[in-house]
Amino acid sequence: MSIHAALHHVTEYDYDRLVELGPQVVRLRPAPHCRSHILSYSLKVEPEGHFVNWQQDPYANYQARLVFPEKTKKFKVTVDLVTEMAVYNPFDFFLEPDAENYPFTYNSELKKELRPYLGRIRNATLNKYFKTIDRSQMRTIDFLVKLNQQVQQDIRYLIRMEPGVQTPDETLDLRSGSCRDSAWLMVNLLRLCGLAARFVSGYLIQLKPDVKALDGPSGTEVDFTDLHAWCEVYLPGAGWIGLDPTSGLFAGEGHIPVACTPEPSGAAPIEGGVDMCEVEFKHTMEVTRIYESPRVTKPYTEDQWQAIINLGHKVDKKLEDGDVRLTMGGEPTFVSINGRDEREWNVDALGPTKRGYATELVERLRKEYGDGGFLHFGQGKWYPGEQLPRWALSIYWRDDGQPIWKNPKLFADERDPIMYTNKDAEKFVYTLSKNLGLTDKFIEPAYEDVFYYLWRESKLPVNVDPFKSNLDDEMERTRLKRVFTQKLDSIIGYVLPIEADQGQNYFDTNWKSGAWLYRDDRLYLLPGDSPMGYRLPLDSLPWTNKADYPYMIEQDPFAPRPPLPSSIPVIQQHPGADKRAPGLNMGGSTGKTIWSQTQEVRYPQRQESAAWITRTALCVETRDPMRSNGPDAENKHGGKNGALYVFMPPLARLEDYLNLLEAVEATAEELQFQIVIEGYPPPRDPRLKLLQVTPDPGVIEVNIHPARSWNELVEHTEFLYEAAFESRLSAEKFMTDGRHTGTGGGNHFVMGGATPVDSPFLRRPELLASLILYWHNHPSLSYLFSGMFIGPTSQAPRVDEARNDQLYELEIALKEIQENRKKYGTSMPPWLVDRTLRNILIDVTGNTHRSEFCIDKMYSPDSQRGRLGLLELRAFEMPPHAQMSIVQQLLIRALIARFWDEPYLAPATRWGTELHDRCLLPTFIKMDFDDVIEEMQHHGYDFKSEWFAPHLEFRFPLIGQVQTMGTEITLRNGLEPWHVMGEESAGGGTARYVDSSIERIEVRVTGLNQSRYTITCNGEPLPLQPTGIAGEYVAGVRYKAWNPPSSLHPSIGVHAPLVFDVIDTWMKRSVGGCQYHVAHPGGRNYDTFPVNAYEAESRRLSRFFRMGHTPGPIEGVQPNIELAASREFPFTLDMRR
Repeated sequence: MSIHAALHHVTEYDYDRLVELGPQVVRLRPAPHCRSHILSYSLKVEPEGHFVNWQQDPYANYQARLVFPEKTKKFKVTVDLVTEMAVYNPFDFFLEPDAENYPFTYNSELKKELRPYLGRIRNATLNKYFKTIDRSQMRTIDFLVKLNQQVQQDIRYLIRMEPGVQTPDETLDLRSGSCRDSAWLMVNLLRLCGLAARFVSGYLIQLKPDVKALDGPSGTEVDFTDLHAWCEVYLPGAGWIGLDPTSGLFAGEGHIPVACTPEPSGAAPIEGGVDMCEVEFKHTMEVTRIYESPRVTKPYTEDQWQAIINLGHKVDKKLEDGDVRLTMGGEPTFVSINGRDEREWNVDALGPTKRGYATELVERLRKEYGDGGFLHFGQGKWYPGEQLPRWALSIYWRDDGQPIWKNPKLFADERDPIMYTNKDAEKFVYTLSKNLGLTDKFIEPAYEDVFYYLWRESKLPVNVDPFKSNLDDEMERTRLKRVFTQKLDSIIGYVLPIEADQGQNYFDTNWKSGAWLYRDDRLYLLPGDSPMGYRLPLDSLPWTNKADYPYMIEQDPFAPRPPLPSSIPVIQQHPGADKRAPGLNMGGSTGKTIWSQTQEVRYPQRQESAAWITRTALCVETRDPMRSNGPDAENKHGGKNGALYVFMPPLARLEDYLNLLEAVEATAEELQFQIVIEGYPPPRDPRLKLLQVTPDPGVIEVNIHPARSWNELVEHTEFLYEAAFESRLSAEKFMTDGRHTGTGGGNHFVMGGATPVDSPFLRRPELLASLILYWHNHPSLSYLFSGMFIGPTSQAPRVDEARNDQLYELEIALKEIQENRKKYGTSMPPWLVDRTLRNILIDVTGNTHRSEFCIDKMYSPDSQRGRLGLLELRAFEMPPHAQMSIVQQLLIRALIARFWDEPYLAPATRWGTELHDRCLLPTFIKMDFDDVIEEMQHHGYDFKSEWFAPHLEFRFPLIGQVQTMGTEITLRNGLEPWHVMGEESAGGGTARYVDSSIERIEVRVTGLNQSRYTITCNGEPLPLQPTGIAGEYVAGVRYKAWNPPSSLHPSIGVHAPLVFDVIDTWMKRSVGGCQYHVAHPGGRNYDTFPVNAYEAESRRLSRFFRMGHTPGPIEGVQPNIELAASREFPFTLDMRR
């Protein structure tokens, strides 16, 4: 992700007469210890008739001594250099144990060597300021950061054109100075603190950042360079460390030192004598980007992006002309930019902060899309082994734009300090009952089950306090503490039995209520931690036979829906409105109205089927919001708030749900209560749009509503990324070594139609068959956009990764689709499309959801929710930039447009072991993907290969390059399938771990004379195979990067470092090479993940050395042309074998 910047510097002196120049010393060449990689350097001096002598001063700085034999009227120095602006971490250093904390002292030998840098100046003002410095014991790094920032805050920066450097006293008296003044002050303060320091002059390059800072300064608005000054301090174990008191930061890759000296006079850029004269001084500096590697922070130029947008409109026109009716949604995932090491952002689905981040994001999305909609906090997935069911924060709004909810201020924010009580819950439910025209005599207070908890307490050990029980089950421990703290006779909430008699329209639902009969004298909830609506004792209600039971029958998703009427009639007829509907019973009696129908209490006889009993209920309770985040979060952060929750009952019709919701809002408005709506969501209906934010292990997942056009898709994607960024969420996640992984939660694309009837995959099943077959024949589509977890046991395996016979069965299925299309024409039954492929698009365990092409919501036999005509592409990882995601979606849309007109009928390729050999190497993935681009261009879709260069760099980052003897070696990360281990015992059952300890590197070699040279890795010859380009060869290296306790081969150690040698088999020695340190070369073990892309890049770059070949003679190595490759994996060297 580096940028090559060309710095151009000109210093010019124009004299008013011919003058004689004395010897001139020019110090404008980057110093030997410069950490930025200088690719080229040029010094041009005018007049040209001069002599130059390159030398090093006493402090090892480069300097050019110029002698001019003739008089001149002009002296001009031009410097041109190109530097690689690759990020390095200025804090990536070690300290000697006795220097870890300040104050410390240098040993006698070191102090003698550092004597020139320890000279102290003592003046009144300087001494006074020195006394303000906190010199108490602290970490040395913290001390330096603190002092550097103190000077930056106290000394105002100004541009000072006068020559020379102010004394420290002058700078302190003025409280201002140039960069050289602040640097000289800092040098003297460090020396007074007993630290060796030196003055540094050099170049400063600042490039405009691709991404604006969320908080704090973003840096320069334009690319900028100038001569600059800073200082360096000597730390035992680390050497010279740069500090820039002008910015308050440590010196980074933009600081290019040219001279480092004890005194500022020795670091002057140009120094020398001249005859007396008048002089005109000119100085110019500029920086130009001459190369920008593809990078995820700015993937495209303006011209490229406009071309992408134009192609998107062209594809849209094709889709419209073909009446495809395609909609595209997805499930992008995000992680927090804070607390990257916390379990909730790595492995856990729930955590103390995740719901807060989700609430912030949902609110931004609601303002953009769901204005007039309502927020619903429901229950999401619940997998075995998870302590609590996951929550789901949803936004619902009408497709026609009519409002559902008028006043968004009535939605409570769980993060705010809110303290509602049970009295408020009681007031709300009774007011709601009145507004619905229902009697309040059937409202029941609910309690925790006294008998269960007394029994549970009796089982505790005799020497244990119930409030601090030492139970192994954390949830049970927290639950007992909560129940006994709030007392067993406390009311948990209120239950209003309610049921809808189906009306004809949105506003004429007949609501009825009735008594709940049970054996106990109170309504006792089932023990648990979920909202009370999920814990109602429904089994205790009077028995009814199956024929009379009021089963919830969902509407057929294929059934036509009439348009929803305007909500105005509802408001007019609402009991809470000013003009109440005629005949409305306000007394709460059992009279019949358009709103209510309440039954009198009727007791069933023994063995009588109680078909009249109302079996659904609306619940209102006050609850601590922190409970939804798990017992650990509740124990640490709970007990501060009490939010008012309204639990919606299950309803079969959308019209009934919206009717009840209208009454809930009217009640909240009347009481001025802020509420949280939870419970059962509205039934799925194409007239209602849905956007949902849910937790997944390590991430937050956004189920984005489908886009019907290219413009909508671009707008949705860009806004979502921006809203997530402003909510302190990111699509960037990194491994400990700095490798970019995506979020790990995926970026699944969901495609279908506005309704199941419109689904292009059910209307033309050969479209689905074409996509599956084309993906199979081009593995680059599977692996270029994938995450780190690939292979047969991953969550999105290819058809041919799990079982070899699966491809054989797939060919039969695709043939059957063709035959059935001929048989049924355009009336092919939807169930036949689904059944033909359902048992083939699975993983090794038979799971229909975990497949690269997931059709579990195409036309599932399970439920109405599975018959939606949807296809989910699950192998896509979350790209870190919105534009990269949009380009991926454009490719999918173009493929659908292409195959809609002309199905893909090529034979299926038998990849065999090639799939996990050369198909995992970036060179061959790029070659295969270039074929895809060429085909698309042939069919009239003008894609460009460079549009996918950021994706290639993201998935296969460059490690490093080295040139020797005309041969260039390029190392890139490759892909490696992860292995799922066998089952192991774990709390609450069994667990299976994933072994991700094996990694793969691609070694690409150009200019190789394979009759003479061989490339080895740790002494083992690489099976380099030709790519089809003369002199270019590629091989993969599989190695063990780390050794977890549950790895596949625990007795095999880590292969660190990887030493790559260019072996000259004629001379029998290594003529060059490089090293890749799998672990940190200095032995540093990072305890935390990188905080951002800058730190991640610096960690990656610090592991590669452009030196370090194997010394001495090397025997027994054959030239590459004579090496025999493995028949099974001819492109791969496995270091474990």
